[in-house]
Amino acid sequence: MQDKVKAALDKVRPNLQADGGDVQFVEVKDGVVKVKLTGACAGCPMSQMTLKKGIENFLKREIPEVKEVVSA
Repeated sequence: MQDKVKAALDKVRPNLQADGGDVQFVEVKDGVVKVKLTGACAGCPMSQMTLKKGIENFLKREIPEVKEVVSA
């Protein structure tokens, strides 16, 4: 599943980079994906919304085995 998650994050990445941020894959365990938001996303007050409403929702649609996305 790690390769699927990385491929899906590559689809999300251009949207984050357009705003000066990025996302790094950390690990996936039992359907929980850990990522690290970097760049402008790291200190953004909207980062939690980006994580849950953006990245998590997208990954769940792309990979049904994903249960949750959390910040590392």
